[in-house]
Amino acid sequence: MDYYLNLLNISIGFGMVVSFFIAELLGVTAGGIIVPGYIAFYLDAPEKILSTFFVSFIVFATLKVISKFVIVYGKRRFMLCICLGFIFGVFMDQYMYLFFSFGQDSFIFDRMVIGNIIPGLIANWFERQGVVRTISSILITASIVKLIVVIIEQVYLYV
Repeated sequence: MDYYLNLLNISIGFGMVVSFFIAELLGVTAGGIIVPGYIAFYLDAPEKILSTFFVSFIVFATLKVISKFVIVYGKRRFMLCICLGFIFGVFMDQYMYLFFSFGQDSFIFDRMVIGNIIPGLIANWFERQGVVRTISSILITASIVKLIVVIIEQVYLYV
């Protein structure tokens, strides 16, 4: 367990650095500064990444509906995205295994969404720079981070 926690910390750390450089060089943000590290850590679990993007899109659509009735911008929008991401993420974790279990035991699905605030952070950037641009930048940055982490892991294991 400690080994995976260290990999997660390394992944988040390099995710912040790579995300910063890509934001400075290309002008696109990969869904917040910590998102690429978390996504990179779970690149071997595409169902978790897809469910995280799904929840983020639901938060984004809900935010669009709410913004027709309430003025939502700045800190309000950010906080609303984080709260909705948390609520929809918990809902997905608690109830969606019923649709995907196919007769298997429910304990197999420990968490379907990555993190508690990650969907809200992604949804906030969906609103700011668009869905396709955000998903593309997240996946590219996460792939670079995963490559760095794999190289570090291999060096650590064989040296």
